[in-house]
Amino acid sequence: MLDTLSSLVSPDVFKVFLTLFLSFLIGLEREDHKSNSGDYAFGGIRTFPLIGLTGFALAYLSDESPLPFTAGFLVVGGLMMLSFKHKLSTTKSAGMTSEVAGLTTYVLGALVFYEHYWLSSTIAILGVLLLELKDGLGNLVKKFPRADVVTFTKFLVLTIVILPIVPNQNFGPYEFNPFKMWLIVVAVSTISYGSYLLQLWAKGRGGIALSALLGGAYSSTATTVSLARQSAGISENTAFAGGILMASGVMYLRIVILLALFNPSLPRPLSYYFLFLSAGAICFGWFWISQKMSKQGDASLEIKNQNPLALSAACIFAALFVGMLILTYYTLQFAGNAGVVILAAIMGTIDVDPFILGISQSTGQGIDPMISSMGICVAASSNNIMKGIYALFFSRNQTGKKSLIFLIILAVLGLLPLFFL
Repeated sequence: MLDTLSSLVSPDVFKVFLTLFLSFLIGLEREDHKSNSGDYAFGGIRTFPLIGLTGFALAYLSDESPLPFTAGFLVVGGLMMLSFKHKLSTTKSAGMTSEVAGLTTYVLGALVFYEHYWLSSTIAILGVLLLELKDGLGNLVKKFPRADVVTFTKFLVLTIVILPIVPNQNFGPYEFNPFKMWLIVVAVSTISYGSYLLQLWAKGRGGIALSALLGGAYSSTATTVSLARQSAGISENTAFAGGILMASGVMYLRIVILLALFNPSLPRPLSYYFLFLSAGAICFGWFWISQKMSKQGDASLEIKNQNPLALSAACIFAALFVGMLILTYYTLQFAGNAGVVILAAIMGTIDVDPFILGISQSTGQGIDPMISSMGICVAASSNNIMKGIYALFFSRNQTGKKSLIFLIILAVLGLLPLFFL
């Protein structure tokens, strides 16, 4: 759109007004900040546009030599240092936000001159957002433990730095691919981490339904145990059973997403059925919660989960995934297709994700897609029954009994694809 506008007027006129407009946005935000804070702050609605226009003009003069623009940057930087020094002498809690915004505005002028319209506009808009959202970002930081921030940083190093150099080829008789293994770990952890961050943001708000949805994306088993424990002291309230059912419904949605990412060759009818099953479980669970809560009042919950980006959790998942590949390989060699289905029933009681992703990666490498689909259905249903037993054990009341009934029904429905695959 900016390129279209630039073709309607003189290029220099367009560049000057775009520089003025972007600088004005930053200056407007800083002017509002200065008027509200009452303390000294650098610049405002006039100063920032002037800095942007200065950057534009010196970029124009630097068309043949970078010296004018470089000298101007040093001068503006010096002014920013003087401003910050004055701020330190007048304010106890001084920050450099306005000074850095001034340097950014100076560079914006040069970006516009060299016709980097999208880049300059994006930087200006994001800069205004960062400046305006100071309080919100500060509150956000308070909600996240320091250990989680450190863990996330380590995970980014492993993902962005190490993942690209991991060998992307198959090794050994198990067709083990290190890159694909770690990519799966990243995908599973990212889905769980998104839910984890939302839970930290919600801080128990939204009642059982929101807790179940977010917790189900993290781990339906952990959510089931948490909800069952919280219901233990409430003998009459069975709304928690609806939350447990919703979490298991989200599990099917999670399975569909992961299979679509890493093995889209599996039968599409299975994915469609799992989506239908997920929607049905979530809707019925929500209906059950709303009916019970209308009589007994809502509950504020907070499901405490371990950070899924903790390196220990990622390494354990990777080890389980590799173990599932090897175990599936030998099961197929010595017990055939029936052995794979039995293995699915057993492993579903422990952790469904590593097995399902492991068997999906083995599809076409000795395992027929139909057998893989059967194993996925059996593992998911086995996992549901095990969660029903957990709910019964940890709640020891009507919530546990209702949850067991709901999850047995969901498990039976989850096995229906075995008859039409």
